[in-house]
Amino acid sequence: MSLDELVAALPPDTVLTDPDLRAAYRFDWARDPDAGLPQAVVRANTTADVQTVLRWASRYGVPVVPRGAGSSLSGGSSGVADGITLSTERMRGIDIDTATRVAVVQPGALNAEVKKAATAEGLWYPPDPSSFEICSIGGNAATNAGGLCCVKYGVTTDYVLGMQVVLADGTAVRLGGPRLKDVAGLSLTKLFVGSEGTLGVITELILRLLPAPPPAATLVANLPSMQAAADAVVAITAQLRPAMLELMDNGSINAVEDMVSMGLDRDAGALLLARSDAPAAAAQAEIAQIRAACEAAGATDVFATDDPDEGEAFAAARRAAFPAMEQFGTLLLEDVGVPVPALPALVAGIERIGAAHDTRVVLVAHAGDGNTHPIIAYDPRDAAAEQRARSAFGEVMDLALSLGGTITGEHGVGRLKAPWLGAQLGDDVMALTRRIKDALDPQGILNPGVVLPIAGETPVAPVP
Repeated sequence: MSLDELVAALPPDTVLTDPDLRAAYRFDWARDPDAGLPQAVVRANTTADVQTVLRWASRYGVPVVPRGAGSSLSGGSSGVADGITLSTERMRGIDIDTATRVAVVQPGALNAEVKKAATAEGLWYPPDPSSFEICSIGGNAATNAGGLCCVKYGVTTDYVLGMQVVLADGTAVRLGGPRLKDVAGLSLTKLFVGSEGTLGVITELILRLLPAPPPAATLVANLPSMQAAADAVVAITAQLRPAMLELMDNGSINAVEDMVSMGLDRDAGALLLARSDAPAAAAQAEIAQIRAACEAAGATDVFATDDPDEGEAFAAARRAAFPAMEQFGTLLLEDVGVPVPALPALVAGIERIGAAHDTRVVLVAHAGDGNTHPIIAYDPRDAAAEQRARSAFGEVMDLALSLGGTITGEHGVGRLKAPWLGAQLGDDVMALTRRIKDALDPQGILNPGVVLPIAGETPVAPVP
C-alpha cells in the first residue's frame, strides 16, 4: 500500500498528512476517547475525488470515515487509526430550482446555508437541528437529523428526494430525483439516509423545499416541575400538532442563563416553548389551547408573542443548551426517545438515574415528538465521577428501551451507542442489517465500528 499513490491521484492540496492537521480530524463533537488518528485526511472537491479514494481504499483494504462538519454527537465521524478520513467540507454547492421547488446541494453545505439560499427564493427547508448553523447537510442526511420544528414538519428523510452516492468500490450511483411521487424500484434512497456513512458516501442531495410559512406565534410557559411540563406536552399533542414544542429543565435553564443572560426564570422547574405557524386567527386559537393545557398543568407564568424576533430569542436559548453545559465539564450527550404518552415516565426516570449516580444530568427535549436530550456532565479528572456518568449514560438508554422507546431519535447510533443497538432491534434485524452492510461493503471499510460492531470483535460498552 502506498499513500503516495493516493496523493498523486488527487488534485494538489487535497490530502493532509501533517500530524497536527490530521489531529484536528481525530474527534467529532462526541469526543470519543477511543477515536484513532487517521493516516491521512482527504478533503474531496468532487464526486470523482471520492471515487478515487474509495477505489484506492478498496484495493488495499483501508478503512474510510466519511466526515462532514464533524458535529456528530455519537462518534459517527471520529477517526480510525491508520484509516482515511474523507471530508466533504469543500463540497459546498447549492442550486435552488424554484420551478420544481427543490435544492440540489453538495454534502459539505451547511444546513444554515441551504436555509438561506431557499429563503432568498421565497422557499423554506424545514429540518433545523440545534446545530443548524454549523452542521453539514450531508451529515444531516447520514444521520437522518431532526430538530426543533420536526414535530410538525418531519425529519431529514422527509425532504430527501434523491442523491448521488459513491459505494465502497468507487461506483457512483444516482438514486431518486426531483419528483414528489416516485415508487419505481426498491426505496434505495431511504436506505442510505440515516446509514451513517456505513453503506456509501453521499456526494449530492436533491432536497424538497416548501413555501415559506406565515409568521409564527410563540408561547413560553414556566412550570413547577418537569413532571408538570411533560403532562402538559401529552395534553397538547393529544389536541394539536404545534410547529414547535420544546422543553428545558431547571438545570438547562440556569446553564443557558449563565451564558446568555436573557432573563429566564432561574426558579422555574421547567420551561415549555411552543410555536404555531397556522395562518392568521388559527395561530391564536392554537396558542390559546396550548396556554390552557399549560395552565391546567400548573404553569406559574405564561408569555405569548407574535413578534418573530422575540420568539426566535427563546428558540435560540433552547439551542444554546449543549454549549452552555460545557462549563460543567466533559459531556455525554444522550438522544433517547419514547412515544409521547411515555414522556412523563421517561422524565421521572432520568431524574432518578441522575440522583442515584450523584451525577449532573440536565434535560432538554423536542418534547412534541418524545425525543429527549439528557446531557450528562462530569469532571474528566475524577475517575469515579466518569464511572458514575458512564453508568448513568447506559441506564438512560435502558430506561428508554423499557418504555418502548429508542436509543437515538436523531443523532444516530455512531460508535458510542452501537453496543445497545441489538437490545432495541433484536437478533434477526441485526443479522439483516449485517447482510445489507456485507452486500454493499463486503470488505467492511466504510466507517467500521459505526452502527455495527467490526466483524470478529465484541463491542465494548462505554459503561462497566
